[in-house]
Amino acid sequence: MAPPSSSPYAGDISATEAWARLQADPKAQLVDVRTMAEWNFVGLPDLSALGRQVHCIEWQSFPSGSRNPGFVIEAGQALPNPSAPVMLLCRSGARSRAAAIALTEAGFAQAFNIAGGFEGDADSDGHRGNTNGWKAEDLPWRQG
Repeated sequence: MAPPSSSPYAGDISATEAWARLQADPKAQLVDVRTMAEWNFVGLPDLSALGRQVHCIEWQSFPSGSRNPGFVIEAGQALPNPSAPVMLLCRSGARSRAAAIALTEAGFAQAFNIAGGFEGDADSDGHRGNTNGWKAEDLPWRQG
């Protein structure tokens, strides 16, 4: 079941909606496309209450910022069911949107972008984690 032709992926959802989908559907998966440095120093969503783990697959490498050419292959290995919902997460929703498009093009039927990401948009003081996203929506997470 492919997304509507007007959209290159299943769409944008909030972190709270992603959490609800993960709770409701045991087949649903979460892929964090940030860098290893971000996972280790900023933190990761914690899915232990659901009996699952986050799939950590870099979209871009740190510090070069070059795109991971093996992203789709690595995702395919981690996510054997291309018809199951996949929620993609980065810092604020840009890299994860690109990753959702790539997975959709590779045959994943329900690749969603978590629009606010893990840290969300910067607030008026330039700080992340307070406005929107996984942390601001008070969802479970742990320090790397």
